[in-house]
Amino acid sequence: MNNLDKRYTDLLQDILDNGTRKMDRTGTGTISVFGRQIRHDMKTGFPLLTTKKLHFKSIVTELLWFLRGDTNIKYLVDNGCNIWNGDAYKNYEKSIIQSHKENGLEGFEYLNKESFIERIEIDNEFAKKWGDLGPIYGKQWRKWECNYTTDGADYNSYNDWNEIDQIANSINLLKTDPDSRRNRVNAWNVGELDQMVLPPCHTDFQFFTRELSMEERLKLCNIDIDMDIDEAIKRDDRDIIKKYLDYTNTPTRAISLMWNQRSVDTFLGLPFNIASYGLLLEIIAKEVNMVPDELIGNLGDTHLYSNHVEQAKEQITRESYSLPTITLPSSLQPNSGNWDKLVFEDFYLNDYQSHPSIKAPLSN
Repeated sequence: MNNLDKRYTDLLQDILDNGTRKMDRTGTGTISVFGRQIRHDMKTGFPLLTTKKLHFKSIVTELLWFLRGDTNIKYLVDNGCNIWNGDAYKNYEKSIIQSHKENGLEGFEYLNKESFIERIEIDNEFAKKWGDLGPIYGKQWRKWECNYTTDGADYNSYNDWNEIDQIANSINLLKTDPDSRRNRVNAWNVGELDQMVLPPCHTDFQFFTRELSMEERLKLCNIDIDMDIDEAIKRDDRDIIKKYLDYTNTPTRAISLMWNQRSVDTFLGLPFNIASYGLLLEIIAKEVNMVPDELIGNLGDTHLYSNHVEQAKEQITRESYSLPTITLPSSLQPNSGNWDKLVFEDFYLNDYQSHPSIKAPLSN
């Protein structure tokens, strides 16, 4: 069994063995443990579980949606990603019912979920009004708002608004100060939580980089080593080898990503979170010319919904396959600056072999 699937199924077993039964906001009920961690060495393959088939397109599409700074499900629906449909519909349903109660409306239009999503697809104005989920991940990652004074006067007399692009700032910091311990991106904006259809489950993430050894860089070098360099390697002439590696733009650093998650739907959500942050690490690493190193998830309330227990037990019994690899878009090169303009069709998943998917209901 590959290490990722093993760690994941061990986590499922841990919850079954040690979890506490709790009620939750959805009314479904959970079995929960608290304070767990999952780690993955990116050199061993792309972190897409093989003990059940995952919908790779949805994982990629949602991440690209975040990176665009988008918060409206129109983009997701148009690209066949249904992850947030339930949250958007629940918000619509709540608003319509509340409006009816307050205004006593007669004969108001009330769409079922299927009709609601169809309307999002074909009616831009409807989508603009009802498809927006509030200031969730994409907005916080790319357009975190703060207000401040420009004249040094009373801080309470706000004169201006400023949008902070956390992702762009993070990329710039990786290029200019790769050892910074302040390279974090936060989605948990306490001033806007009440405007979100769902407060962020994965609240923030942080980057860490380290220098690669010359031996590690040589293994990465993707240009055929000529005779002179081969001789330099035999002589261990490090000055010449370094000049050659620098000339070929071989990465000098490895980059790791650690995310923190307050609430973890372990059966349905966590496999997507692992793959999504793995993909984000791949994209950022390419942009800053580093090598993906380690992916780490710190997990708070780590739970199985009560209607996922049998599915989890089935997955635990399955033997895994080797992890796949991923080919990134050719347009994504070091310093390309197009990391927020990528499309799903340019990503290629190689050699993904998995067991069949296991169906389970989503609790909204």
